[in-house]
Amino acid sequence: MKQTSLVIMAAGIGSRFGGGIKQLEPVGPNGEIIMDYSIFDALEAGFNKIVFIIRKDLEKDFKEIIGNRIEKIAQVAYAYQELDYLPAGFEKPADRTKPWGTGQAVLCAKDLLQDPFVVINADDYYGKEGFRKLHDYLVHEMNPSSEVYDICMGGFILGNTLSDNGGVTRGVCQVTEDGYLKKVTETYELNRRDEVAVGKDESGSEVTLPLRQNVSMNLWGLTPAFLGELERGFVDFLNEMKPGDIKSEYLLPKIIDQGIRDGKARARVLETKDRWFGVTYKEDKPTVVAAIKNLVSQGVYPNHLF
Repeated sequence: MKQTSLVIMAAGIGSRFGGGIKQLEPVGPNGEIIMDYSIFDALEAGFNKIVFIIRKDLEKDFKEIIGNRIEKIAQVAYAYQELDYLPAGFEKPADRTKPWGTGQAVLCAKDLLQDPFVVINADDYYGKEGFRKLHDYLVHEMNPSSEVYDICMGGFILGNTLSDNGGVTRGVCQVTEDGYLKKVTETYELNRRDEVAVGKDESGSEVTLPLRQNVSMNLWGLTPAFLGELERGFVDFLNEMKPGDIKSEYLLPKIIDQGIRDGKARARVLETKDRWFGVTYKEDKPTVVAAIKNLVSQGVYPNHLF
């Protein structure tokens, strides 16, 4: 069986577990969290290794609450995202407290990734279809040795990813007729307004999008070779940072977008019609709980996951 890993970016959980930490809000009938459902769906799809990216100071609590339970059903490994995990010759700015972003997060796991892998957020519910499609692509279609980085992405339908309780940020995707990503643009404060979604681009200008628009939810399928591109790009990112900038982030969607524009990468968009759930706002939790309850009653998930 071909080795495939699910990489879960969970370093942003926070310094304290319990109330108020959205990634650990129970949403299932027996206290399951959103991460449990992603792991269940990934294992069902055929993934055979789980890599958690966490902070070192959270290791003990993370293993007690999540990791030890998952280790009983799957191969588990840990990577540690820290502010001082930087290329040779660079030092963390003394007043930097904001994480370096999703690109650096994946780099922190590079020694654990010798086979194709999928990267997800810890606090998003993605549904089964995306994991199945990306796993099939990794196993049957991806060419890890291609000179152009072979990437795949779960393409969600914007209308299936909006919150009723406030604006959300999404990577808005332009897709070619043959199903490849042409461009991804971070778009902010997206809200449903009648039959469209309205948000803001990076300049703050208002944008209006059809609800049928493909968007990225950080569900990426990557090859180990792409980690070299991430390393080189991180050096460029750090060199280009302006003095005193302590907030800029090295973001995976922007890196992939740049790779596509430079002709270094091709990203196949694998559309999923599953509905996204997430506790972006505290008011989202009842909706997520009801949605999970409905999926359990339909037989999509067992009452007890693990």
